[in-house]
Amino acid sequence: MIEISENTIRELKLKANEIRTWVIKMVYAAQSGHPGGALSAADILAVLYFHELQIDPKNPEWEDRDRFVLSKGHASPAYYAALAMRGFFSEKELMKFRKVESFLQGHPSLMVPGVDMCTGSLGQGLSAAIGMALAAKLDNKDYRVYALLGDGEIEEGNIWEAAMTAATRKLDNLIAIVDRNKIQLDDFTDTMVVLDPLEEKWNAFGWRVLSINGHDVVQLIRALEEAKKTQGKPTVIIAHTVKGKGVSYMENTAKYHGKPPQSEEEYVQALKELEEERRRI
Repeated sequence: MIEISENTIRELKLKANEIRTWVIKMVYAAQSGHPGGALSAADILAVLYFHELQIDPKNPEWEDRDRFVLSKGHASPAYYAALAMRGFFSEKELMKFRKVESFLQGHPSLMVPGVDMCTGSLGQGLSAAIGMALAAKLDNKDYRVYALLGDGEIEEGNIWEAAMTAATRKLDNLIAIVDRNKIQLDDFTDTMVVLDPLEEKWNAFGWRVLSINGHDVVQLIRALEEAKKTQGKPTVIIAHTVKGKGVSYMENTAKYHGKPPQSEEEYVQALKELEEERRRI
């Protein structure tokens, strides 16, 4: 088991907190966006962009870079925050999110430095990631492909067609992460389509399955390390998370799936809670 220093853990927690802070600022400034699923994915993105991915912000098109696909494209505020913090573009651009003059659209676009795939039409990101992973195999490249999926999104049939294809092609360079926050646009996922037993489903489709706390950076790092050791099959990490994580009134509710803070008081409260969390890290 790899050793993870206390300093690394703290730094990644701080990065996740900073991503969450940017999410609140961005959606409030735009008065538009999807904070709930962006907040739940912040720890995952912090670990990917500040510990895991082999990328070069100075050379976004580096041929041998790892690829990342945000299949749940509506979580773009957290994604853009991670990219800006990592140095792909200026953090000043974040406050232009969803503005007419901005390249930071509501869903990821290839015009954004560091973005590998346009996403937002849910259910398609895993297929795109499979194409990238197949290309790596055909070109004898060592890069890996990571795809972050929403649990509401995986109710769609094309996800499971893609899952079968990835296993058939033995794409052990592909790692999918399911942000299992259990809430989608209108309600809890299980009121729409019952997903459990989710781990058993992925296993039956030929994937290696790891189930973790998606807010625990140590568990995330170790799951990714285990995934990279897997041979002959793709890996899916079921990351159990809380919708709206970090802002008390947004947590575990569908209300803020696609709504920014509804008043200045809510906005101030959200930033205050995140600042208090940062001080505790």
